[in-house]
Amino acid sequence: MSSASQAEAPDSGVWEVTGEASMVGLGMRLGALLRPGDLVLLDGPLGAGKTTLTRGIAAGLGVPGPVTSPTFVLAREHAAPDGRAGLVHVDAYRLAGPDEVEDLDLGPAMAQAVTVVEWGVGAAEQLAEDRLELTLVPLDEDRREVRWAAVGERWKPDLSRVAGCGAR
Repeated sequence: MSSASQAEAPDSGVWEVTGEASMVGLGMRLGALLRPGDLVLLDGPLGAGKTTLTRGIAAGLGVPGPVTSPTFVLAREHAAPDGRAGLVHVDAYRLAGPDEVEDLDLGPAMAQAVTVVEWGVGAAEQLAEDRLELTLVPLDEDRREVRWAAVGERWKPDLSRVAGCGAR
């Protein structure tokens, strides 16, 4: 990407999503961009759609089976077929902070998978210098604003693709 086109690509933005199917679709488009070692941090109130978005990311990665909130187990690993990137799905809601996230010892699994951490903003940034941070903001019963920020060098070549994920 040339520096001129890079200057045009924002490193943050906002998507508006209406309904569960649209949230899953957004996740699928994001999942198609993600690769092993990527970290996605999700934030937002209860019921904002974090797990729904993660289900879409899993589908975009080709991860089969149900993806449910790991609230009570803290982390779930989901394998993908054909050697593709799997999914490590973490819920940091019940964790007291970054030290307890570190205690989960996710390093080996993260290298081979995409890691999505619900309630991760403020708790899991130390897991990777490069990451996507997504904040889900309920606008009403059905609509959500998804604020995104791409942090780190990994995302520079993909910024325009990330920005375009919400356009549907």
